[in-house]
Amino acid sequence: MPDTPVVTWTTHAPGITLVTLERPPANALGIPLLQGMHDAIGAAEDAGDVKVMVVRSLLDGFFAAGADIKHMSTIDAESFLAYGTQMRAVNDRLAAAPWISVAAIDGLALGGGLELAMACTLRVAGPRAQLGLPEVRLGLIPGAGGTQRLPRLVGRGRALDMMLTARQVGTAEALEIGLVDRVTDGDVVEAALELAIGLTRSSLPAQLAVVRSVDAAFELPMEQGLAFEAQQEQRLFEHGEAAEGIAAFVAKRAPRFA
Repeated sequence: MPDTPVVTWTTHAPGITLVTLERPPANALGIPLLQGMHDAIGAAEDAGDVKVMVVRSLLDGFFAAGADIKHMSTIDAESFLAYGTQMRAVNDRLAAAPWISVAAIDGLALGGGLELAMACTLRVAGPRAQLGLPEVRLGLIPGAGGTQRLPRLVGRGRALDMMLTARQVGTAEALEIGLVDRVTDGDVVEAALELAIGLTRSSLPAQLAVVRSVDAAFELPMEQGLAFEAQQEQRLFEHGEAAEGIAAFVAKRAPRFA
């Protein structure tokens, strides 16, 4: 009998892929889950029509509880390097993907699980969300993007507070500090999919240009950032979907974006 896949994906609606994590008991980011995420991303790339990817967990109380500690306890330094490289590769592919990604979090998102969520474009949290990077308690650091992505989201001081103390933040605080972007008292997957449907109504090239330009704001001096923004705008006018958006506005109709 083949092993049951721990990562599956379906087309929820046109342009929306729903990726499901299910590796009991806590969605530890072992090799099977990491390979499953690579496969899901690859399938979306091959499909070529994905505008939004929603990542959710099917395990009650968990988004993903972090790295596979049992696996780490059995490997040598060379294997640890390979494991970390695979974790980083998943997050980097997700962050650079040609679509918008949304993490639906209700329960624990710790360590590598939070790093996976932070690699997504946006995060929606339910009432039971608990987020943290507790790696210092293992004598490690958040090495799959955590030390780089968390400060960009919440600022240096708040990021250091979370990582140095290994404390977890709940839904309300996560929203307050900018770690999550939306919260819901109801079903977090429904809220994430509702957001995804709204996102598909706009131009994906324009949305990706917004993301690239905002990221540039954290990486470039103001003058260079403004120049990058201008380049993105001009590219959209010449080669993007601006012609359709402008024509639709003038004709007082809904735009027909690809």
